[in-house]
Amino acid sequence: MRLMFRRISLFVLAALITIVLLALAVLIWQGRRTPDKSSQYIALGSSFAAGMGLGPRDPGSPFVCMRSYNGYPHLLARTVGLSLVDMTCAASTTEHILHGGQVFLGPQLEAIGINARLVTITSGGNDADYIGDLTFASGSAGALGNLFRKEPKPVADRDFAKISVNFRKIVQAIRQRAPKAIIVLVSYPTVLPAHGTCASLGFGQNMADIGRQVAARLHEATRIAAEQSGALFVDMATASAGHDACSPDPWVNGAAPANGAPFHPNQAGAKATAAEVFKAIAGKIPTG
Repeated sequence: MRLMFRRISLFVLAALITIVLLALAVLIWQGRRTPDKSSQYIALGSSFAAGMGLGPRDPGSPFVCMRSYNGYPHLLARTVGLSLVDMTCAASTTEHILHGGQVFLGPQLEAIGINARLVTITSGGNDADYIGDLTFASGSAGALGNLFRKEPKPVADRDFAKISVNFRKIVQAIRQRAPKAIIVLVSYPTVLPAHGTCASLGFGQNMADIGRQVAARLHEATRIAAEQSGALFVDMATASAGHDACSPDPWVNGAAPANGAPFHPNQAGAKATAAEVFKAIAGKIPTG
């Protein structure tokens, strides 16, 4: 009997090792694929652009990136009629856009070629631990996620200046690769109400106040980078005012959504973002 249990244990262990190695091989293969550089529209950024949980997975998406066909880049591409390479990725930072290093993935900038006519960028939230802090504070990270939970870092200790510098570096790198491209920095939509909190957030006043400060600083870093680099700026924080997670008509989810990811844009938010970007670029996309 003991021998039989030992054999079963060895079999289970071997199966687990095989599964882990196969998963690792898939991640490496996905990360090493060369992106298509011939597309007219390239979307860069984090899960707020990727449309995490909003519908069918984009078949070209690495599993870790969780891009969907219903993220705002896909909605926008269908509206403007441009070919799209979506490089957005859940948990990515501005550093990942510039230099890669996210689970075997190269720089998101690698997809930009001379044919690019439009590039959108929505990023910075993961640099500033914005949504991660809200997720941990609400308990929506789950039991495994909560094992790694930590107290939110003081707002003053978050390097918003570096985020702004990285945005300017990204814009500069895009211009070197695609001189004709319209470049759009798209800020994060409003997640939290202007004051107070609500049951759907899953945390109290202190965390809500910290989240509002982080959101405001991130928004300003993005706006300043757009102004200083000459990129277009789409102010989704203002456009989404009154559509926070506590509102009757939210464009973002609360802590426990039926669909989509906690504290991320819902389908209405993705559609609204695509519409705001479309208004900003109307008549500006070069055709030659």
